[in-house]
Amino acid sequence: MITLDLIGIGSGNPDHVTAQAAKAMDRADLILVPLKGEDKADLAGLRYRIIESCVTNPATHVQGFDLPVRDPATPDYLARVSDWHDAIALAWEAAIRPHLRPEVPLKVALLVWGDPSLYDSSLRIAERLAKRLPLTLRVTPGITAIQALCAAHAIPLNGLGAPVTITTGRALRETGWPAGSDTVVILLDAGGAFGTLDPTGISIWWGAYVGMEEEILISGPLAEVASQILETRSSARAAHGWIMDIYLMRREPALP
Repeated sequence: MITLDLIGIGSGNPDHVTAQAAKAMDRADLILVPLKGEDKADLAGLRYRIIESCVTNPATHVQGFDLPVRDPATPDYLARVSDWHDAIALAWEAAIRPHLRPEVPLKVALLVWGDPSLYDSSLRIAERLAKRLPLTLRVTPGITAIQALCAAHAIPLNGLGAPVTITTGRALRETGWPAGSDTVVILLDAGGAFGTLDPTGISIWWGAYVGMEEEILISGPLAEVASQILETRSSARAAHGWIMDIYLMRREPALP
């Protein structure tokens, strides 16, 4: 009875929305927009502008809903995130149920930053929702922040024939540089995880608000630009009330 479309919309540039994504939005009966509070209202605003530019179907209903926040009182990180996902699934259900009609199919869409497969929880939340409502899941891929970062800096993602490790700021802090790779992409960094590394021989390509009008880019030897990145990041977060950033680091291969 319910089709749920998770639609990747890129990293913030409306021009990154694919033709496939635009068609997926236009066929929806209901598009849900998460509201994250006044300090992140411009994120919801960007979603609304993308919807306005892509949707021509007059029957499509657009509805905002309050996104639950993680409970900081839960000490275990994974448990805290799992509880949060449970709460979001319930919020999705509460937003969808008033639109259900007996024997009438309902097409629901959610716009996902970047791509639903890359460090995004929408697919896991959809699994929870599927236990509560009968639904078919469809995914429309989007341009990832990694692609946008490499394009903005005009660099290749990988070294010649070499592997790449994609991980988080938390993991970098806890375990250091991942073994077996000289290129590392860091997402979900609360700020400055690269400061835990010996910067010798490491270059960094950092970006905030990649793809958006507010885009900020810094690159160079980590030893030379680390402080600049931290200062820029702090100022940008204070100015906007939020920040989304990502960086790629490459180190000189170890000598045999």
